[in-house]
Amino acid sequence: MNHEDGRVQAREKDNPSLFQVLGAWAKRLKRDAVMLWFACRHQRTPWAAKALGAFVVAYALSPIDLIPDFIPILGYVDDALLLPALIWVAIRMLPPDVVEECRAQAAAWMSRDNGKPRSVWGAVLIVAIWIGFAVALWQWLR
Repeated sequence: MNHEDGRVQAREKDNPSLFQVLGAWAKRLKRDAVMLWFACRHQRTPWAAKALGAFVVAYALSPIDLIPDFIPILGYVDDALLLPALIWVAIRMLPPDVVEECRAQAAAWMSRDNGKPRSVWGAVLIVAIWIGFAVALWQWLR
């Protein structure tokens, strides 16, 4: 490696690109979604945090989105705004030591299993919401 390569790498470390920042943010978001899965099973998690955490985890890990991604702009609102906000609120409801312990469990799980879990219950929840919306719309239009 020559001196120029070293300077470029140092500059990239000091000034990460937008894609690097977004990539790191997405990894933390994924880790925190898995962390909430562990927190839902932790004995010291308050019931309200468990309920919100279970909803967030089911939605985050569902292969089906509430707003499909093919809908322009709105399709990514849930992924870019709603989900991070719900994760943030759920984490704020947890005791700090539970967050630390569950984050460590999530990091270990992600490095060991190297993948994103899927939630069948999350998919069922989203399909149920869409069916409920369709039935309500049908009743309203009748």
